Amino acid sequence: MIPRTVVSSADPIHGVATMLSHPFIQHAFVAGTTIALLSGLVGYFVVLRGQVFAGDALSHVAYTGALAALAAGVDLRFGLFAATVLVGLALGFIGGRRAADDVVIGTTFAWVLGLGVFFLALYTTHSSTGNGSANVTVLFGSIFGISASAATIATVIAAGLIGVLLVIARPLMFSSIDPTVAAARGVPVRSIGPLFLAIVGATAAEASQAIGALLLFGLLAAPAAAAQQLTNNPWRALPLSGMLAIVAVWSGLCLGYAAPKLPASFAIMTVATAEYAIAALVTTAKSRSRAAPSHDHDMAPSRDHEGFPLSSDEIPSPNG
Repeated sequence: MIPRTVVSSADPIHGVATMLSHPFIQHAFVAGTTIALLSGLVGYFVVLRGQVFAGDALSHVAYTGALAALAAGVDLRFGLFAATVLVGLALGFIGGRRAADDVVIGTTFAWVLGLGVFFLALYTTHSSTGNGSANVTVLFGSIFGISASAATIATVIAAGLIGVLLVIARPLMFSSIDPTVAAARGVPVRSIGPLFLAIVGATAAEASQAIGALLLFGLLAAPAAAAQQLTNNPWRALPLSGMLAIVAVWSGLCLGYAAPKLPASFAIMTVATAEYAIAALVTTAKSRSRAAPSHDHDMAPSRDHEGFPLSSDEIPSPNG
C-alpha cells in the first residue's frame, strides 16, 4: 500500500513539501518529467508529419512486445524496446509517409493486436503466477510504482532519445514541412523517416512503463496538437509541446496523489486533453474575432446634412 497524504488547502506549501518527501513521488517526478519532455517533442513531429496513426499503432506494439517478453521470462523492457523500434523501422522503410502509410500500418496493426492476444493467453496460462498484475501495469502504467533504478534508467534513455531528436531536428523539420524541396536540397528524406519512426517506437516503449500502452498515445498527440493550435511557428510550437506535456504529467501526479482513488495515468490524460480543448477554444475565439466585420462603420446608413438617414434611392452615386 503506497502511503499518501491529502494536500491541505489551508497550507498548500506544507502539503507540497510533504508530497515531495516521499521517495516514490520523487521517482515519479524524475521519470515523468523526462518522459513527458520526450513525448511532447516527438509528438509534435508525429502530428506535423501526419503520422498519428503510426504513433497509435506503435503504442499497441509496445503492449504486444511487453507481453512477449513476459511470456518468454525476460526483462519487460527488452520486449518493449525491441518490438517498437523494429516495427517503427519496418513501417518507415516499407510504407513511406502520410496517407500512403495507412494500408501498411493498418495491416500491421491488426496483425500485432492478434499477436498480442496470443502472448496474453500464453502468459496468463503459464507465466503469470509470479506477477499477476503485470498485464494491467503494461496496459495502464504504474508511475507511482517506479523504483529509483528504473527512474534513473528512464531518465538516461529519455535524455539520449531527446539528444538524437535534437540532432536531426532541423532536417526532420524541413522534410516534414516540404519533403519534395527537402529532397532537392540534399536532405536524406528516405532515411530520416525510418529513423524518426524508430525514435517514436522507443518513445512509446519508454512512456508505456509510466502511463501504460493504451494511454501513452494521448501524451504524444494532445500536447502537440495544442501547441499547433496556439502558434504557427514550428520552432516555437516544438518546445511548447514539450512544456505542455510536462505540465500534464506534473498536474496528473499532483491530482493522483491528492486523490488516491484517481489513477495518475487517467489524471495525466485528462489534463492533456483539457490542454488541447482549451487551445482549440482559444484559437476559435481568435479566428472569429478577426473575421467579424466592423458593423459600426461598414453597416451604418448614409445620412443627409441634417443627420437623417437616406433611403437607397437617395444615396448619391460616386459619379455625382
